[in-house]
Order: sequence, then structure tokens, then C-alpha cells
Amino acid sequence: LERKEGRAHSMTTPIVAGFGVAAVAMTGRMAILAFEAWKTAPPRLRKFYEGGFEPEMTRREAAMILGVRESAAKDKVLAAHRKVMVANHPDAGGSDYIATKINEAKAQMLGGRGGKTGF
Repeated sequence: LERKEGRAHSMTTPIVAGFGVAAVAMTGRMAILAFEAWKTAPPRLRKFYEGGFEPEMTRREAAMILGVRESAAKDKVLAAHRKVMVANHPDAGGSDYIATKINEAKAQMLGGRGGKTGF
């Protein structure tokens, strides 16, 4: 009688281990599939302003271009200008027109005369 119980116990161990290995394998497969789906998903982008530039730049438009508040401090404006300019610099494949607008926005936010550009 003791032998049968011992033998039954020794037979269930491989079965339980098999279920454990299968569960780990299925979890790993699901994790890989979830990672692949995450990797190929389109990036979540901020909603950008849809529309062109105004003929004469306003403080509101300048703040939108730089991604700061209209009441932003000088250091925030300069940091935002640098960040946006690095991403859009003509030497890095950006547009001359966009770079000019970014510089105009900085001038407008720092109290300079925004005005019209040469474009």
C-alpha cells in the first residue's frame, strides 16, 4: 500500500512539472507577442496645431511654436527654442522656413519685434 502511494506521487510530479513548463512557455509567448505589438504600434504623438502661420507672428503663435506658455520665463523660452531648433535645424535636414519661424518665435517671446519674415 505504501509503495502505491509513493509511486502515484512520483507519477504526478512530472505531470505537474509539465503543466508548469507549459504555463511558463505560454506566458513567454504572450509577452513576446505583446512586445512585438507594442514595438510596431504607431507612436502616441501630441496633438499639434493644424493650420498655417499667421502673416504677423503673435505672442500666442510664438508660444505654440516653442511649446511654452505665453507667460514663460526667459530661461524656459531659451530652453524650448534650443530643443525645437535642434530638431528642426537646416543642417540636420530641417527646413529653412521652419527654422526662421522658430527664431522669430523666440524673438517674439523675448520681447523683440516678431514681425514678418523674409519668406
